[in-house]
Amino acid sequence: MIATRLKTLIREPLLHFLLAGFAIFLFSAWRGEPADPASRTITVDAEHVSRLAAAFAQTWQRAPRPDEIDALIREYIKEEIYAREAIRLGLDQDDPIIRRRLRQKMEFLSASAVDTAQPDDATLAAWLTRNPAKYAEGAQYSFDQIYLGEGNASFIAATIARREIASGAAWASAGKPLAVPASSDFATKDQIARDFGDDFATAIVGAKRGDWTGPVASGFGQHLVRVRAIAIPDAPKLENVRQAIENDWRAATRKARETGAYQALLDGYSIRIARQ
Repeated sequence: MIATRLKTLIREPLLHFLLAGFAIFLFSAWRGEPADPASRTITVDAEHVSRLAAAFAQTWQRAPRPDEIDALIREYIKEEIYAREAIRLGLDQDDPIIRRRLRQKMEFLSASAVDTAQPDDATLAAWLTRNPAKYAEGAQYSFDQIYLGEGNASFIAATIARREIASGAAWASAGKPLAVPASSDFATKDQIARDFGDDFATAIVGAKRGDWTGPVASGFGQHLVRVRAIAIPDAPKLENVRQAIENDWRAATRKARETGAYQALLDGYSIRIARQ
């Protein structure tokens, strides 16, 4: 019986883990190097306990009881010990899951820094000049739409319609019949939304004049749309629409600024690639 238990214990992976850690500890002691005493001190201060309690309250929608606080602290200490011992054994090295998680954290930090960027007045004014109708009250749009139908087939229909228009065919005959007019004149965003839906109206507002764009979704299905003209009763002033422009600028330039942030990190490295 004892022999059987010993054989089972010898096969236990946790025993191998502990023995490996003990061997590293003995090797460091034999070389006269300290066994990293600082990392063997775990301090759980009041601020950290408050964070644990806040996380609990956010999950369970109530404050933790004293015994639950004790359990949270014990779990934190256990996690911290295992994490430190794993790092001490080098288990964090060349682990694709850990590397992926670290990359995600760095990308999150980079994105957070990017999102705090503040454009100056000249940038916002130029943005407003390029698209004044989007921020103007009562802007009116004259546009054409080609109804393509519903489902995945609409994307094929869009390709065919573009090809026919490019070859000189009348655009009005390129799509399928629909109960609403193919052309609209001097319609406000609210009017367009009532006829076609909010997504369609947003696409019209953001479309470049003179170009067929899409497919654009409506309550009927998918369309190609072309804005012919935009009438702006009163040009918007920057101070009245600053926040809306800033939000759009931040969303539109986020990718470029993230790329720039990564490039700044990349420039600090020397990259050597050994090719076969």
